[in-house]
Amino acid sequence: MLAEEILVKQSLQGDTLAFEELILPYQNKIYALAYRYMGNEEDAYDMTQEAFLKAFRSLRTFKGDSSFGTWIYRVATNVCLDELRRRKRRIIPLSLDEPLATRDGDSVEKEIADMNPTQDIIIEQEEFAQYIQNLVSQMKPEHKNVIILRDMMQLSYEEIANVLDTSVGTVKSRLSRARNILRKKLNGREHFP
Repeated sequence: MLAEEILVKQSLQGDTLAFEELILPYQNKIYALAYRYMGNEEDAYDMTQEAFLKAFRSLRTFKGDSSFGTWIYRVATNVCLDELRRRKRRIIPLSLDEPLATRDGDSVEKEIADMNPTQDIIIEQEEFAQYIQNLVSQMKPEHKNVIILRDMMQLSYEEIANVLDTSVGTVKSRLSRARNILRKKLNGREHFP
């Protein structure tokens, strides 16, 4: 792959293929970032596309003071925050103190359920996380490495291939096998949180 600086210069000259190559290593990370902000796959996908479109349109503002990765993260973060602000302005706030009017003209007090997890749910989640950690730690190193790097550290296939000094195809194959091993062990477990 060409150096980012060269790809940025080519992209500035209108080379969309160079821009695609420039953003390829960041696609999964930007999607993960958008998912964390938006909370669902559809919005995360939309915000990822919006972030890359905005990055392409405003590439001239990239001065090279920071890495391209840092700059694209900033663009994506701003796209997500702008969308969340827009949504917040569209929502009409409801007072929790005002009673609700019923059809017959009466009113009732609002009751709000406590959405925080109970202590037993928290303990169950912690136990399940520890169970997963134990399963991963018992795996062969080739499977353990790809699970940690991909599913826990959110690295792209290309980054994992570089870290492990192997091909992207090998990474995908090992990850598929590792996930199947985990799935089989989890399916054999009696209780899920």
